[in-house]
Amino acid sequence: MDVTADRSTGARKSEQKARLQGLDRETLIGLYYQMLLCRRFEEKSAESYSAGKIGGFCHLYIGQEAVAVGAISAIRSDDYVLTSYRDHAHALAKGMSPESVMAELYGKAGGCSGGKGGSMHMFDKDVNFLGGHAIVGGQIPLATGVAFASKYQGTDKVTLCFFGEAAVNQGAFHESLNMAQLWKLPCIYICENNQYGMGTSLERAMSLQDISQKACAYEIAGEFVDGMDVLAVREATGRAVERARQQSLPTLLEVRTYRFMGHSMSDPGKYRTRAEIEKHQERDPLKLFSETLKETETMSENEFAEMDKKVRAEVAEALRFADESPEPDPEELYTNVYANPIGRNAADE
Repeated sequence: MDVTADRSTGARKSEQKARLQGLDRETLIGLYYQMLLCRRFEEKSAESYSAGKIGGFCHLYIGQEAVAVGAISAIRSDDYVLTSYRDHAHALAKGMSPESVMAELYGKAGGCSGGKGGSMHMFDKDVNFLGGHAIVGGQIPLATGVAFASKYQGTDKVTLCFFGEAAVNQGAFHESLNMAQLWKLPCIYICENNQYGMGTSLERAMSLQDISQKACAYEIAGEFVDGMDVLAVREATGRAVERARQQSLPTLLEVRTYRFMGHSMSDPGKYRTRAEIEKHQERDPLKLFSETLKETETMSENEFAEMDKKVRAEVAEALRFADESPEPDPEELYTNVYANPIGRNAADE
């Protein structure tokens, strides 16, 4: 059962307003801007996919924006982020440009991975965003290794690892949490529990549905978080970051959220009713946060309108860049595949 859906909108607003304390106006506006950018970007991605400009799989993040934005806002720019194939919003929140992300969706040379990764493989080492991983749960041991490297090098960097609840049933999840606690690694495991693994509901796939309790098996800190409240996610991640930096200890966060779109653009979504989706849309994270900002007079109606106009222009520029970016050179087929590329003399490199 989704316990986050049981609370009234009024109660949810009251909790969010209480969390405003201690946060400056610039930070609050920045959080909303990031969520709005992610939403508008994904809306245009859906349009471009339908128009045939984006190929392959495309998994949209609409409805889950508070998770990526809230969590990533709690870390430093030199910290690491790894996530699954539903990765556009995480890439944007970590500092990648909308142009490089959209061009990658288009398979163009101007994309962050040169057009060779596509929707599921965003990557930018300059901002320490290390993917975008298509294999379910594949990023979890990798993130554990990144956290090990940070500790081995004597830094205080932390690693955020995002994954869906279906990945929790993979052995890699359990092996990673076990090692992270044994070796005291500064890794924060963030389960984005949107309650469906493709078309299979959480209730049908998992015997223990309170994922945060799985932390007990490895004696690591665990916490359940309302993933529709960007400030709740930011606070919980902040506590985990402090634990990781100060004590080099891992944390498991179960962030309960909901995706408003299908699993991917090719998903007809017949496993959910329209009534269920609409129920969750009533607690849209952007709607909740914008109403809070209005009621506390943090932002005015005019400011919201101007921000939306600015974001739409930014996304339009990303679309223009992607359209005009050239196709990858055919020679790129031979790069980034082998240490010694096929058909080339290593001495010529």
